[in-house]
Amino acid sequence: MLRANYAPQLSEQDHEIFEQLVPREHYLRQVKSMVDFERYRTAMAACYSPNEGRGADDPVLLLKLGFLQTHYNLSDREVIAQAQVNVAFRFFLDLGLRESLPHPSLLTVFRTRLGVDMYAQIFDGVVAQARAAGLVKDRLRLKDATHVIANVAVPATLRLVAQTRQRLLEAAEPWAGQQVAAERAKAEAIHVATIDLTDAERLLHRVEHLRHIVEWIDTLVGTLEAAPDNTSAAWLTLTKALALAGRVLTDRDNPQGGDRVVSLHDPEARNGRHGAFFTGYLLDVAMDADSQIITALDVLPANGDEAADATALITHEETVHGNDVQTLSIDKAGFRGDLLRAWKDPNGLALNVVVPPILTEPSPYFTVANFCHDADQGTLTCPGHVVTARRMRNRVDTGWTYSFPHATCQACSLQGQCLEKLPRTSGRMVVINDYAAEYAAAREQAQTPAFRQVRREHPAIERKLAEIVRQHDGRQARYRGRDRTRIQYLLTGLVVNVKRMVRLLRSAPPPKRPTPLRDAIPAQRPSTALAASLHWVGSAFAMRWNGHVSYRSSP
Repeated sequence: MLRANYAPQLSEQDHEIFEQLVPREHYLRQVKSMVDFERYRTAMAACYSPNEGRGADDPVLLLKLGFLQTHYNLSDREVIAQAQVNVAFRFFLDLGLRESLPHPSLLTVFRTRLGVDMYAQIFDGVVAQARAAGLVKDRLRLKDATHVIANVAVPATLRLVAQTRQRLLEAAEPWAGQQVAAERAKAEAIHVATIDLTDAERLLHRVEHLRHIVEWIDTLVGTLEAAPDNTSAAWLTLTKALALAGRVLTDRDNPQGGDRVVSLHDPEARNGRHGAFFTGYLLDVAMDADSQIITALDVLPANGDEAADATALITHEETVHGNDVQTLSIDKAGFRGDLLRAWKDPNGLALNVVVPPILTEPSPYFTVANFCHDADQGTLTCPGHVVTARRMRNRVDTGWTYSFPHATCQACSLQGQCLEKLPRTSGRMVVINDYAAEYAAAREQAQTPAFRQVRREHPAIERKLAEIVRQHDGRQARYRGRDRTRIQYLLTGLVVNVKRMVRLLRSAPPPKRPTPLRDAIPAQRPSTALAASLHWVGSAFAMRWNGHVSYRSSP
């Protein structure tokens, strides 16, 4: 439950100390003057009970602590420790020198309480402030993604199955303790009996045992569904463990599948490839090319479709802000006919898409352009005037594969111009792609000066991702689970956007030499209370505007 009033309780001495110790050009002073955090208080109030519980700590204070934590790459404990002694932090937090800070564990509770949707709303609110200031334009969006390493140690398959079995038995113990004990004894017997076998044989025995346990617990859950306590935390733990075990078994039945559970500690992390193979997520970002402000972001599994996610990013931005993006610049992952058609659809996003085409080597033989396709009749005519109606959808369902009779191609006088070598059992096969027009238009556009101009702007998104990775430890996921990881990067996106807004909006003052504290304080003897406050501060220290902390002990 929120308290009625969270107005800052700052004394005259607090104001005087902040005025003396926090330089005018300090970064946090500029953030405080340019970004309105107070506007999110009403939205965050919906995350609290209106009449239950004790008075909660100020949500705006906790939101600002999350901002500081992300900006300076601090843990929950470190940001509280810094805010305890750092005058610039206290100024930014509107926290008097004698006021206390929340316990570090409350930051974890606060992130859970707000949830990913509220953090997304706060992120969009900062973008809206940038739009209101005239920074964000609709001319061009740059879109790219980078990989994020999951916060897990990836076990071997043998270990993963054993962990799944152990977790499932622990979850079932409150309802069937004797059966769980029997299954644990059986697991130990399997371990002893298979210790000298190969890993593949040991895995087979453990998978079969896990399958038996899943069948037994599935029956148990069916008999307990009408139990009065089936909404308890233990029941939810059991059902989740059972669903996860079923997913692990499905992966074992389909070892070539691409969407496999790789860790029980973060079941949503996936294996993917971004330059090299990794386990984790993809951070997908859309950025305004004019202001270099991130307008939308998402966190996908490592094997997610980052090209198709551009639709979600642009749609989200236009829905939230009511704007109309004109052009989208994306890398070669976006050179897909279905996406090009959807993006350019005048009844959809109606985007002008700039994407580098995937080049193909010129062929000395007849290409698709040499064949005549009649879509209405469903026929294809070759340069030798042979017509075929034999066709089937290709493997990825993006077009028709036409085939000519082997005997006809063998007797054709143009065979040397059509094929390097005639197959033994079939004739020439030609794929007529459903999106040939979209591919042709994209290749034609790539020859224009406008295309080259946009592509010269595209590296800005790569520099923005590099800023997230290098300055804000963006390569590693702090938390586990896709929603928690998305909260991490929504905060990171908010931080880099605020930095950019400050840079664009601040009127840069002429550089001046920092004033020593002994010169900043009046020569006359300060009041006793002020002297005590300055002694409580403990040192004359300041921070550079870019946020690096430097301390100088008292003289």
